[in-house]
Amino acid sequence: MNMALIERPVAVRAATPGEAARVTEFVDAHPDGTPFHLPAWNEAVAQGCGQRAHLLIAEHGDGSLAGVLPLTEIHSPLFGRALVSTGFAVGGGVLAGGAGVARDLATAAWALAERLSCPSVELRGGDAPGAKWQVASGHHLGHVRDLAADDDAELLAIPRKQRAEVRKSLDFDLEVAVGADARARREHYAVYAESVRNLGTPVFPASLFAEVLDRFGDAADILTVRHRGVAVASVLSLYWRGTVYPYWGGGTHSARALRANDRMYFALMGHARARGCTRFDFGRSKVGSGPAAFKRNWGFAGQPLTYFTRTADGAAPREINPLSPKYRLQIAAWQRLPLPVANAIGPWIARGLG
Repeated sequence: MNMALIERPVAVRAATPGEAARVTEFVDAHPDGTPFHLPAWNEAVAQGCGQRAHLLIAEHGDGSLAGVLPLTEIHSPLFGRALVSTGFAVGGGVLAGGAGVARDLATAAWALAERLSCPSVELRGGDAPGAKWQVASGHHLGHVRDLAADDDAELLAIPRKQRAEVRKSLDFDLEVAVGADARARREHYAVYAESVRNLGTPVFPASLFAEVLDRFGDAADILTVRHRGVAVASVLSLYWRGTVYPYWGGGTHSARALRANDRMYFALMGHARARGCTRFDFGRSKVGSGPAAFKRNWGFAGQPLTYFTRTADGAAPREINPLSPKYRLQIAAWQRLPLPVANAIGPWIARGLG
């Protein structure tokens, strides 16, 4: 028997606040690590949305890390309670060095959920947690591809129809600005809030964006497109291990006629390339949705994402999918709300989505 294939026994425990650096080092070195596994992300979500962060670690006998599982404890009077890896992220889940370690961490997460009276645990990707978990695959797609060598090559990498839209955007009198100062944050929130209201969903608290920017530092920024001095499109992005993650982006009503979103993403590709990035992660989309089609038009072939959930006996799974038929009437009503009203009550609702 090949002894190298036998996993060493591990011990699972809650990490202490002082262990963030060693966990960050482990995530950074792991081939499947994402920004959403980083303590900085979980702490930003907890502080920005008034939730609670947990971090489970698995250790070998010599004290070296064998796996990590960041968890956000979500409390919401509308959407219930859950442990999520990780909150407000499209990725997360168990990050380990073997199937046994993954199962141990998942088992510990379920035990923690029971102690906290959370009837469900949601793992967004990561290593398979074991037989007691429900597997959801094929509902969401991830969209990632390499960046081209320069702007000209990037244009050619974009399929013909979308390339024409990008070229049109370059003819408009649009200004592109990048930063993370007070003006950038203010403009981004105003644009993003209008964008999600128009889609019929509540906006996240401004404190969530501020916490992410503050904790990620130089690894996050905001790219904004202005027309005659007015912000019409804006996106908050993360930069990690050579990949740019445009995460929270949107445009105002006037952005469509100006092709401001097209200009924004094309400009972000160039900006990310200048920062040394070689990959563009366009994020998650629901299969068959408009966003999935939009990303496909940019040359991003969707790859199925696999998520895992576990729910207590007799409890109903948490439902937060805005495309669910049960929310159709609420979405239609939200789209008609005056923007100041939506912005006033939206953060209270959205902070519990996780």
